Amino acid sequence: MSSVLAERDREEQVRAARALLVNPLVRADAEPEVFRVVRRHSDHLRLWFERNTGWRLVVDSQAVRLLKTLRASGPTASTIAGHHPARARRQDPPFSRRRYVLLCLALAALEKSDPQTSLGRLAENVVLLARQAELEGIEFAMTNRDERSDLAAAIRLLVRLGVLSRVAGDEDSYVQSGGDALYDVDRRILSRLLVVGHGPSIVAAGVASSGGDSSIQVIEGALHAEPPTFTDDESNRRLRHRLTARMLEDPVVYYDELTEEELAYLGHQRGVIVRRITELTGLVPEVRAEGVAMVDPLDQLTDMRMPESGTDGHATLLLAEHLATAAGADRHELRGLVRGFARDHATYWRRTAQQPGAEHAIVEDAIARLEGLGLVRVDGEAVVALPALRRFAVATPTIRSGSTRDR
Repeated sequence: MSSVLAERDREEQVRAARALLVNPLVRADAEPEVFRVVRRHSDHLRLWFERNTGWRLVVDSQAVRLLKTLRASGPTASTIAGHHPARARRQDPPFSRRRYVLLCLALAALEKSDPQTSLGRLAENVVLLARQAELEGIEFAMTNRDERSDLAAAIRLLVRLGVLSRVAGDEDSYVQSGGDALYDVDRRILSRLLVVGHGPSIVAAGVASSGGDSSIQVIEGALHAEPPTFTDDESNRRLRHRLTARMLEDPVVYYDELTEEELAYLGHQRGVIVRRITELTGLVPEVRAEGVAMVDPLDQLTDMRMPESGTDGHATLLLAEHLATAAGADRHELRGLVRGFARDHATYWRRTAQQPGAEHAIVEDAIARLEGLGLVRVDGEAVVALPALRRFAVATPTIRSGSTRDR
């Protein structure tokens, strides 16, 4: 009986860890069963994430939040947003830079709002915040449909996250005719969204030390800069955190993208790191000469799938096969290929794929998917195949003759 209970606990811990990796904010009202499992094993999960990734797990009676702190030497928030853009709804277009700015301004406005607010009032506060001297170059008036549509997308994302609860009205009426909507504000969830390594004063000091350069790269570096280490244990702990976090977050960890310190540490500790990840999540390590990929046999821990059904998914798979064989191509060549694919597969692809210019969107979608999965690198107009893309190369089959007895 004890072994059965231990196995059940282990399965629940894996389920809870996977749930947090898919959605770092688990709410009791949105996913009650998942929330109960995660909260039941929160002590084990909190200890694992603190020891192996440096991430904090915050648990209360209504929500569980995994705070994934970015590392200065890893991918930046801008890079992640570019490869894995937010979407308020699955069918919505990915978030643009303007939508991200509006999302941040909306969060700032909600910090000072009443417990209940309207979309119209929120839009007014966003416009006022955008006029601050520190935000020179950012202007919003909410007088045209495009700006209202972008703000509505940001609001829908906040509704999905649980920051806002819709009481009356909807965002579509606001976009189309300037209508309004009413929301309740959950300040507990709102306070859990921000994840930074340092407070405003330290960030300001870091920006000031850069000679007055206030570009987004400098600000992000100041946000996530790591303090100096003074012992070997501290250095090794940070290396373990960075490498474990990258294996959990990145589709592929290539050795040539690591620093010399990270590569040396991984050479000695790779077996321990991948074993711990496998025990917690059920991911299976695939170790190659070029790097390591933690593969999900259940195909759940990803926001991008390859291959995928539909016109875009099929086109991506065909382009991946070509790139893997040719080791790369430019965008012009890929567009020409897609035009041919659209004719060859007209029976199965959507009709609009054969319209003039349709290949541009299909190619860009395919490149974004392949780049987000760590399969290609984009250098201007050139698309360069990375080693992991070779799994999609199709070789000519070799038929060997043999005796009837062998067959």
